[in-house]
Amino acid sequence: MFGSSHFGLPRLKPLSSKRSHVVSVLDIGSTKVVCMIGRLTPREESQILPGRTHNIEIIGIGHQRSRGIKTGVIADLDALEGVIRLAVDAAERMAGLTVESLIVNLTAGRLGSDIYTATIDLGGQEVELNDLKKVLSAACQQSLRQDRSVLHSLATGFSLDGERGIRDPLAMYGDALGVDMHVVTAERSALKNLELSVNRAHLSVEGIVATPYASGLAALVDDEVELGCAAIDMGGGTTTISVFAEGKLVHTDAVGLGGHHVTTDLARGLSTRIEDAERLKVVHASALLNSSDERELISIPPIGEDDRDQPSQVPRALVSRIVSARIEETMELIRDRIQRSGFSPIVGKRVVLTGGASQLTGLAEVARRILARNVRIGRPMGVSGLPTAAKGPAFSTAVGLMIYPQVADMETHASQSGLLMSLGGNNSRIARMGQWLKESF
Repeated sequence: MFGSSHFGLPRLKPLSSKRSHVVSVLDIGSTKVVCMIGRLTPREESQILPGRTHNIEIIGIGHQRSRGIKTGVIADLDALEGVIRLAVDAAERMAGLTVESLIVNLTAGRLGSDIYTATIDLGGQEVELNDLKKVLSAACQQSLRQDRSVLHSLATGFSLDGERGIRDPLAMYGDALGVDMHVVTAERSALKNLELSVNRAHLSVEGIVATPYASGLAALVDDEVELGCAAIDMGGGTTTISVFAEGKLVHTDAVGLGGHHVTTDLARGLSTRIEDAERLKVVHASALLNSSDERELISIPPIGEDDRDQPSQVPRALVSRIVSARIEETMELIRDRIQRSGFSPIVGKRVVLTGGASQLTGLAEVARRILARNVRIGRPMGVSGLPTAAKGPAFSTAVGLMIYPQVADMETHASQSGLLMSLGGNNSRIARMGQWLKESF
C-alpha cells in the first residue's frame, strides 16, 4: 500500500475493491497509544462515501498509557518510542503477524484548514479532462508553503460561469470553470518528529492522517456526513473539530484543552495526586451541578506519602464545580471556533461528541446547552472484532485510521511534478476521469 510522495509525505495507493487487505494503524494520543491491525474484505460500496468499499475486522489490538506526549506534542522521543514498541508488539501477538508500516494520526503541528479557489477560462467549450486537471492544479499550487506540508486536499465543489454546487462538470459547457479546494496542512517539523518517533521503533510510516478527520470518519453516520455535521473529538490533551458536508471533510480545527486538563484542575483544587484526581473524575465527577451533591461527601487521598496524613472529606459538589468550569470553557471555545469558521450553517443542529473525555457524566447535556445544538455521543462504527473495552469513544481515532485507506482515494493530490486525482464511484465518469489522470502521471 505504499504510495507516492506528496510534499515529502508518504501517500497511500488506492485499495483494490476486489480483494482483501491487511491494514495496521497507530493512534498516538496524549493519554494512550493504540495499535490496531485489521483485515479489510470487499463489500457493497457506500453511496455517501464511495470509498467505503470494505468491511473491517480487527484481528489485533494493543494499547499502552501514553508517555512522551504533552497536549498532542512530542516531548520525549525515547519515552514515546518505548510505548509504541509495546503497543505494536501486543497487536502483533494477537494478530499473529509482523507489522512493518503503519498509518499514523497527527494532532500537533498547528493544523491549518483553508479553502482555495481557482478559475480557468473555457471559452464556451465543453469541459474536458485536461480542463479539470488545470483548475485542480491551479487551486493546489496556492497551498504550497515552505514551512508547512499538505495532509489532505479535497475538491469540495466545482462551478460553471459562477453557478456553484456542481459535483461533476465533465462534458458540460461554459465560459469559466472554477473549483473550491479544502486543504489541511501541518507544520513540517511536527511531521518530521512524528515520523522519527515511529522510525526509531524500526517501523515505517505508510500515511499520516489529521486526527479530526480520522475521528469523524469513525463516529459519523452516512446521513450526517452528507447533510452536514461537526464531530468534536475530546482527547486527553487536545479537542479537535471536523466538519463534514456532502460526503467530504470541509473544515478542521483544534483547541488545546482536553480531559487531562480537567484532571489537573482537580489535582490542584483538591490537593491530591494526578492518579487520584483521574480516579475521582471517572468515578465521582459530573459536568452538571446537582443540589444533592452538597450533602454527599467524597474522600480525597492526601498528596504526600506520610502515613500520618489522613484523607480529607469534601462535598461532591466541589468536584462537580471544578469539572464543570473547565468543561464549560472548552465548549464555549468550540462554539466560538465553529461560529468564526463560517461553517456554522453547514453544521446546523448536528454535533457528535467522541473521544475518551466525551464519556464524562453530564457532558452531553452541557454541550447541548452551550452549543445550542442536538448532541449525541459517537462511538466507533463499521468494524467487527473490537474487544468490549475498545468499543467506546476513546478508540474512535484508531478506528477512523482503519477506515481512512478506503476514502483516501477521494482526495486530490498535487506536487511539483504534477497532479494525481481520483474521485470515488466505480461506474461513474468521475471514476474514469480519475483513472485517466492516474495513468497520465
